[in-house]
Amino acid sequence: MTTVEIEYCVPCGFLDRALRIQESLLRTFGERLDAVTLRTGRDGVFRVSVDGTVVFDKADDDYDVDEVVRRVRDEV
Repeated sequence: MTTVEIEYCVPCGFLDRALRIQESLLRTFGERLDAVTLRTGRDGVFRVSVDGTVVFDKADDDYDVDEVVRRVRDEV
């Protein structure tokens, strides 16, 4: 099974974004995922990894929940 990790910058206030993505992934993939975990970070980080492979990084991409879900789908 698959584990997704969402690392987000606490001082930047990215918790709401992380929660939206977490909920979307759980609703979309349900039992196909072992876990969707949140990991606190800093310095503007907002990164989504699937089994250790980064599929979204705010430093490189525009934030879009649907796009993140599509990228996770490609790995699941």
